[in-house]
Amino acid sequence: MHKIIKKLLTLSAFSLSASLMSPLSVADDDVIVDQSRNRTIPINITLPNNSNQCNEQAKCPVAFVNAGYGISHNNYSFASKLFNAQGYLSIAVAHELKTDPALNRIQPYLTTRMENWHRGVVTLRFLVNQLSAQYPEYDFSQLTLFGHSNGGDISALYAAIYPNEVSQIITLDHRRMLTPRNKNIRVLTLRGSDYEADANVLLNETELKEFPVSQVMIEKSRHNDMYDGGPAWLVDRMSKEVGAFLN
Repeated sequence: MHKIIKKLLTLSAFSLSASLMSPLSVADDDVIVDQSRNRTIPINITLPNNSNQCNEQAKCPVAFVNAGYGISHNNYSFASKLFNAQGYLSIAVAHELKTDPALNRIQPYLTTRMENWHRGVVTLRFLVNQLSAQYPEYDFSQLTLFGHSNGGDISALYAAIYPNEVSQIITLDHRRMLTPRNKNIRVLTLRGSDYEADANVLLNETELKEFPVSQVMIEKSRHNDMYDGGPAWLVDRMSKEVGAFLN
């Protein structure tokens, strides 16, 4: 399993480096265009509550919010507000466009969905390169990645390819890509109660003692409800778990 992942990551890293060499441009405040892929990327950037204290000498942290498949990137405002309250620049990203291929439904997802996750990693890498120049008062070298479901899988792959540039990952019931096993990356994954993760995605008891990973099952929670539109009790519980993790 780990040999397969290593091979996939090597191929992903090679194609990533090739795809990030073309010129970039900004279309407007809520859309960025990656000219190398002729791709329009909707984003929503919210500043931290203490943004007046962020500067190039004392940079504030950055969090990327990666939506679940089929859910708007603007439907995780509970997370963005938490990040903003803790001093983070929050960047919500729409990874799925109408022109993209549908998410592959054929097993094994660890290989059949790599194209989708890889595209998300390319998008995040593009945004890091672009926005770090536009927001020099924020630290894009040690990212916090937040993702629901497929967005969590994208986050986990990004951390696997760029482990030295990610400090924390928070996922809401990602189920396909392996959770990082890295002593330098803190992980919180909130688990829904209606579906199981694929084999080896979650850490076993021995691994949990070795790596800074917290796996929290939320009873009676549903995978598809883990966003702003879910029941109030669930949004409140997720907010409390994420807030405690950030503190």
